[in-house]
Amino acid sequence: MLSPDPSGALPAPPTHPTRLVYLGTPIAAVEPLRALHRAGHDIALVVSRGDTRRGRGSGTTPSPVKAAALELGLDVTDDLGRATTVGADLGVVVAYGRIIPRAVLEQLPMVNLHFSALPRWRGAAPVERAILAGDPSTAVDLMAVEEGLDTGGIYAEAVLPIGPDDTADELRARLVAAGADLLVTTLVAGIPPARPQQGEPTYAAKLTSAEAQLDWSQPSAVIHRRVRVGGAWTTFRGKRLKVWRTALDDGSRPGPALAPGAVSGTSVGTGDGTIVLVEVQPEGKARQPADAWSRGARPGDADRLGS
Repeated sequence: MLSPDPSGALPAPPTHPTRLVYLGTPIAAVEPLRALHRAGHDIALVVSRGDTRRGRGSGTTPSPVKAAALELGLDVTDDLGRATTVGADLGVVVAYGRIIPRAVLEQLPMVNLHFSALPRWRGAAPVERAILAGDPSTAVDLMAVEEGLDTGGIYAEAVLPIGPDDTADELRARLVAAGADLLVTTLVAGIPPARPQQGEPTYAAKLTSAEAQLDWSQPSAVIHRRVRVGGAWTTFRGKRLKVWRTALDDGSRPGPALAPGAVSGTSVGTGDGTIVLVEVQPEGKARQPADAWSRGARPGDADRLGS
């Protein structure tokens, strides 16, 4: 374990760390933990967020990372202060979900897997914001942990294309797999000197509930990206209709020109043409193919999504 630097700079990670503390919480942080364990790294402690209450009863549910750590036989805690007490020489952070105080960073250098090509999309929702912006590619970065929000230097990076129909869950799964490999490969080869982030920072704020509502007057490509992020919804005959998948209309589907929100079969009018519903979920019902919904709902000429 390193001592604080009297100059005020945070300690750099050792080139070849031998004993680790792992900090993570959601399902996206499980595979990197498993990859480190499979590779034989000495994981002295896993730090995860506290258990969440289940329903209205007194039961609680552990985080995905805590559940995985217990399955692997690893010591796990929600007490961040313990990270500095187990003789580790490096902390590995993946979607931990808490700010790590300087006092901890001064005693235990840390690296972090971040799912964007920094400095683009610093913050909480980099995968979603990259899709919403129409970015053609993104990355997973292994970076230094500093006091600022995702401002640390980059040790290693893997760039991935964003497919035109990739959902946030699908893209995140690919980034997690690439990140787990990047993490293990870098620790085995040796952590190189960090390179500074270059370019104009952008920030990935968490999506709000208002952003999830579809605006059919927008262009089809914008609506399609919003659906791919997840949680998109509209209304139909006064009830909420979740939209899980759409497809861009390639112009081969016959049918009349549609006003924004107007429905013909599974085609919906947008601000610049039409978009195709693929999977939807009416209020109080299960997810279903859009053509099955359309046959049952029988939208008429006067019906409009979102009205």
